[in-house]
Amino acid sequence: MNSLDPGQIAFRLIELRSEHRDLDAAIAVLAMQPDCDEVRLKRMKKRKLAVKDQIAWLENKLIPDLDA
Repeated sequence: MNSLDPGQIAFRLIELRSEHRDLDAAIAVLAMQPDCDEVRLKRMKKRKLAVKDQIAWLENKLIPDLDA
C-alpha cells in the first residue's frame, strides 16, 4: 500500500481486525489443548501482536495531522 488513501486504509483495517480476531480465537483453542505446541502458540501470539501494531499505525494515519 504505497498511497495512503483513506478508503484503502479503512478496507485494510477491516481485514486486519478480522485477522486479529481469528488469531485470538485460534490462540485460545490451541492454548486449551493439553499437548499444545508452544512454538506454534508463540508464533501466533507474535503475529497477533504484529497485526495489532499494523492496526494502530493505520488508525494513526486516518487522524488528520493538525499542526497548531
